[in-house]
Amino acid sequence: MDDLALPLKAIADPVRLQILEFLHAPVASCCSRGDGVCGCDFEQLLGLSQPTVSHHMKLLVDAGLVRAEKRGRWVYYDLEPAAFAAIADRLARFAHAPRRVAT
Repeated sequence: MDDLALPLKAIADPVRLQILEFLHAPVASCCSRGDGVCGCDFEQLLGLSQPTVSHHMKLLVDAGLVRAEKRGRWVYYDLEPAAFAAIADRLARFAHAPRRVAT
């Protein structure tokens, strides 16, 4: 799969987009820290079961958009800003009209 297709596919899901928005600007919660958001916080935020949250987080990690760090029995997640910068750079070229070849 193209290196751009996997992250875009991951972002396209409404639940995963909500996860990314929460990671970007988390609200104060019992488990979140300045260096990541605990996976348990997503269960409450999204109203989803732990296995479902884990599934979505795995897809985001596999797409390179999120990093995961196990701390004790919990996993903390944070955004990978460089991945979003690379996506933005790649998509930026579409913001301009292509050059037309004269015939």
